[in-house]
Amino acid sequence: MQWGKKLFTARERIVQGERHAANIFASVQIGQVKWSGELPPLFLAPMEDVSDAAFRRLCREMGADAVVTEFISSEALIRQIEKSWQKAQIWDEERPVGIQIFGGEIDSMRDAARLIEKVSPDWLDINYGCPVSKVVCKGAGAGILRDIDRMERLTYEIVQHTSLPVTVKTRLGWDVSSIRIVEVAHRLQAVGITALAVHARTRADGYSGQARWEWIGMLKADPTIHIPIIGNGDIDSPQTAWNFYHTYKPDALMIGRAAIGYPWIFQEIKHFFKTGQLLPPPTLEERIEMIEKHLAYALRLLPEPPQKIVLELRKHYTGYFRGLPHAKALRLSLMEARTPEELRRSLRELPSLLRSFQKMPDSLSAQTLSPEAAFIQR
Repeated sequence: MQWGKKLFTARERIVQGERHAANIFASVQIGQVKWSGELPPLFLAPMEDVSDAAFRRLCREMGADAVVTEFISSEALIRQIEKSWQKAQIWDEERPVGIQIFGGEIDSMRDAARLIEKVSPDWLDINYGCPVSKVVCKGAGAGILRDIDRMERLTYEIVQHTSLPVTVKTRLGWDVSSIRIVEVAHRLQAVGITALAVHARTRADGYSGQARWEWIGMLKADPTIHIPIIGNGDIDSPQTAWNFYHTYKPDALMIGRAAIGYPWIFQEIKHFFKTGQLLPPPTLEERIEMIEKHLAYALRLLPEPPQKIVLELRKHYTGYFRGLPHAKALRLSLMEARTPEELRRSLRELPSLLRSFQKMPDSLSAQTLSPEAAFIQR
């Protein structure tokens, strides 16, 4: 990949002494929260059914400088739907934290913004980026990218009717032919938002193809845009984080999918920025410990019954075992668990399971089933 070649050449220079290139960060402020120092702040992106209180706390402990909740329906908030208000519950241990809302009706969004004040997040975030059809068809999420005038009016109403700092997360535009992110930044800045997070894809892109970070570079090159620009999209390693940051110079970085089941990514990025070196990947024992902690936090902080919590953890298993030999078999061994007790027991058995795979002679897989296939058919 061309990016990688450019990156490591630059890192070699820094390790040899040209460290000034790594220290371009000054400070970022959202409301009363200010980040300063040598490193840009790292945000955990809001992700539906992922960025719950348990995972937010894990990521904060592993180096995330700020977190944002899952997106919450404004209509559900004003109708006092219990599940939605549970999503809006936050704890001091995860601060600084923003609460993200979405909706297509100005009245509902304005009223929901007022209601969120009683929870006292550090800021209120508006979702103008979700590409899911059931959200878009209601004019919410990325659906509003087809009507920038309405986006501006909606944002203005929210800013005027809440005492909370207001931020926005959006995409470049509806599709490649209608990218208007520079205009959007100017118009939303004018109505009073305090920061803009940009996923460098269009709604039509979904999550496919490469993120177009050059547009984030254009935003930062515009001297009339003074609100913080938070870059998001394809930050999947310390190397890409370093490269995107030093090439396009956003004020902060937001990590989404790469953090799922891998909260270590935040500390790995920070270590790489400081030293130019990659941390060794977490051991199997460290991964088991993290899953156990994730489970404990979920049981303590989330309202769902224990059995559902165990099932919901499954979406993280791919990340938790990424890079390990026989990762598929290890992941499948946990999929059988239905209760916290069963999951803990399966976790305790993982080291011996991995050792059993490693003892199998290499020639065996050529004659019979692979260890993974044998486990699946067990």
